[in-house]
Amino acid sequence: MRVLSLLPFAMLAFVGSARAHDAASGWQYAQFCCNGNSHNGDCQMIPATTVRIITGGYQVTLAPGDHRLATRSHIFRLPQNTARRSQDGEYHLCLYPTEDTPRCFYVPDMGF
Repeated sequence: MRVLSLLPFAMLAFVGSARAHDAASGWQYAQFCCNGNSHNGDCQMIPATTVRIITGGYQVTLAPGDHRLATRSHIFRLPQNTARRSQDGEYHLCLYPTEDTPRCFYVPDMGF
């Protein structure tokens, strides 16, 4: 009987682990965007210096260390209409399934 009484708590723990992980400032990335958690996930804040606003969107120039998954330099051109609103005033990038594929890009209101 005791095992049955713990079942609802075990189910809640499993459901919670299936959700997207939190950004360092506490808001949550969309589930579609994020795989993993705050330590090994594919979403994280990137330096504002790596982002340049260009006609129709953004150019993101990553060097190793700018994102936990970047092992070499990358230049991504991302359309403005696919950008998502950042909730902390910082830029965030989700790379999935590899470091060559930007899945979601979050921009602050001033760059949105």
